[in-house]
Amino acid sequence: MTSPFLGEFLGTLVLIFMGDGVVANVVLTKSKAAGGGWIVLTGGWCFGVMAAIFSAIACGSREANINPAVTLAFAIVSGNYSKLLPYTMPPM
Repeated sequence: MTSPFLGEFLGTLVLIFMGDGVVANVVLTKSKAAGGGWIVLTGGWCFGVMAAIFSAIACGSREANINPAVTLAFAIVSGNYSKLLPYTMPPM
């Protein structure tokens, strides 16, 4: 089962889990990466974005915008609102 909505949803889910996970890992004092600094945060977010795009594409979202604001901005700039609905409405 693949759809643009499912791909965007799972891509966003992976991005938030990985991104927030690396921030929590660096900020929490009793974790293994406590005090890791900006390079650990940057690397973690980079891998999070990469994994989110891969999972979104694998689940049916070929464009993989991940962020609804980016999808809306593309629709406004291009004037083509036909792709906005599949990314914002759940499948029925």
